[in-house]
Amino acid sequence: MADIAPGAVPSPNIWNSPRVYEIENRAVDPDGAIEAALRRLRPWAGAAVLDVGCGTGFHLPLFAAEAARVVGVEPHARLAAAARERTRDLPNVTVRVGAAQALPLPDACVDVAHARWAYFFGPGCEPGLAELDRVVRRGGTIMIVDNDAARSTFGGWFRRWLPSYDPAAVERFWTRRGFAREPVLMRWAFQSREDFAAVLRIEFPPDLAGAFLAEHPGLEVDYAVNIWWKNR
Repeated sequence: MADIAPGAVPSPNIWNSPRVYEIENRAVDPDGAIEAALRRLRPWAGAAVLDVGCGTGFHLPLFAAEAARVVGVEPHARLAAAARERTRDLPNVTVRVGAAQALPLPDACVDVAHARWAYFFGPGCEPGLAELDRVVRRGGTIMIVDNDAARSTFGGWFRRWLPSYDPAAVERFWTRRGFAREPVLMRWAFQSREDFAAVLRIEFPPDLAGAFLAEHPGLEVDYAVNIWWKNR
């Protein structure tokens, strides 16, 4: 068993299948719509950046190219090790093992906090939000990328998988805590049907993954997300 930070919320897709998740990362948003939206909300040139739930460090080089320093925090020790290997030639990047509810960082040390499909899924993530409030400086920005289940093909799949999910309740959760919503429509774009099928299998139960693959021809899927963001 890999070492896992205490209190971590499991992420079966990347924890169990990091190689397939790497395929998914490469397929996500080839047009850079999420990155463009993040930059509009808060550029990170010269900033201290935190990436919560950084996984194998896929997004760390993006931030490191302009940030003064970047810290990736990941609860799964083997994934954190992979992130360190990925960024070994980037002297302004540090990767630490830790959970969102107990970030291994001092108070008020971060200008920009980023989390993408990691821990912050609405009700229940209050301990992690308290930690972000602790480590992000006044004047800093928190940006959280999550699925928008109210629209897009992927949003429809998400609702079929989790019919109890209430997008309106999730929006109320964030707005009551002072977050604004930046909607983004992007796409998955795969190199092969085999890659597409492999990613569906780590994101959905086998019966649904098979149904979605049969229903959806081609290599692309329209996919909506929300960026929930707040200035401190």
